[in-house]
Amino acid sequence: MWPSKRTDWLAINSQSTIIGLVNARRLAQLLGTWRRHGSRQGAADLAAGLRLLILDGRVPSGTALPPEREVAAALDVSRTMVASAWERLRTDGLVVSRRGAGSWAAIPTTGRAHELPADPTTIDLARAVPPAIAGVAAAAEAVLPKLAGELTSHGYYEQGHPDLREQLARRYTERGLPTTPNQILVTNGAHIALALILRHFVGPGDRVLVEQPTYPNALDAIRAAHATPVPVAMADDGWDLDGVEATLRQAAPRLAYLIVDFHNPTGHRLDTAGRRRLAAALRRARTPVVIDETNLELDFSGVMPPEPFSGDLVLATGSAGKSHWGGLRLGWVRASEELISRLTVARRGLDLGSPVFEQLVLAQLLAAPPDAMLARRASLAEGRDALVAAIRQHCPSWRFTVPDGGLSLWCELPAAASTRIAAVAQNFGVRVAPGSVFAPHGGLERWLRVPYTHPVGQLSEATRRLAAAAASVAESGAPIADNGLIPVT
Repeated sequence: MWPSKRTDWLAINSQSTIIGLVNARRLAQLLGTWRRHGSRQGAADLAAGLRLLILDGRVPSGTALPPEREVAAALDVSRTMVASAWERLRTDGLVVSRRGAGSWAAIPTTGRAHELPADPTTIDLARAVPPAIAGVAAAAEAVLPKLAGELTSHGYYEQGHPDLREQLARRYTERGLPTTPNQILVTNGAHIALALILRHFVGPGDRVLVEQPTYPNALDAIRAAHATPVPVAMADDGWDLDGVEATLRQAAPRLAYLIVDFHNPTGHRLDTAGRRRLAAALRRARTPVVIDETNLELDFSGVMPPEPFSGDLVLATGSAGKSHWGGLRLGWVRASEELISRLTVARRGLDLGSPVFEQLVLAQLLAAPPDAMLARRASLAEGRDALVAAIRQHCPSWRFTVPDGGLSLWCELPAAASTRIAAVAQNFGVRVAPGSVFAPHGGLERWLRVPYTHPVGQLSEATRRLAAAAASVAESGAPIADNGLIPVT
């Protein structure tokens, strides 16, 4: 049963697939000028407007829609027009209705095939991961004497090797967040860190607040914990803090997962004022939050970064995967000593520590002068500029915001076709992640993530291939095709 007072977003846990609610006033705001100028096809125009909101992810799949009479009143149209528009969307599978439960937005789904075999001529843009930073091999050689000294011990460091925890604590302290090694837990990648936190904080059916779009592997981890991701759609310029605050009040999530530094995939960065407001809202709700800092080091701006998140219920996760090398498979959690102690105990159900050699290598890299990291940032900035130029040349109708860091561009397409483009692009020798994989419940079909982690020459060729694939889709008008199980990082 719905509460008597309707609000912008109400996340619930039910068997009816409803995960949120948008009221009539908010829906009217999102629709904007939905009626085509001079058009007399009101129902068709209204259906087209809502179709775009659903496919674009601004009304996430699973969001309960307000009653037809309330929509009609908010839009100042007849209830018959609204009913006709809803019926068009039901035919397309974008609105589902059930007697006694109302109507809600949906995304038609298709089966997924097995992952396609790798082709050496294919440019893989589905993974936004750079190669190893300079100096990894030298660091590995430099720590061999330390490794020899470790061989007489058992080699198990449940919380992480002391050298690495000391280096990580130092870096947090230098950022303005005093940290001791006892506040650091080293894990086998940031993904395992999130899985461990989920295992500790949430149970089956619990809700986890996330941004929409967000990192696909985080969504997989939430689902693997049998929890329900509750999305708050991001605005064009960043975070919808009003929406986050409303969801915290109404959905009472057990955990939040947020990426506030060079967000994957949008590239946005939350400023200090926004962080303070968000942190205050989380404190009021007593909601633990995972702040994913995987892309933190990839800052091209050269300006003073926003202040870090802090608080008793803040768990910052980091990774060497994007900043240094994915092959190290090392991540970490920074939290209060109490939380780190509890997570260390909970870890025993997953593993008993991370490899010593890789930890020694990463500690060596973190202790080195910043030259290699500066070179990494310069190289990625060069790739970003090259990709921006290539897209403007080959795909001039695509819109995007040039980020100040991170690994990718989040491109808005002129039509809802990213899944079709991703499927067809494989025939043109390029793999890319469609917008739908970044949404908890589908949608975002007008968006495509394009990373700039490849060499400049490859980026130009990949963009040319993407443009050809997009042109092929536009010419054929083919229905959405199966994109296979493409790994996304």
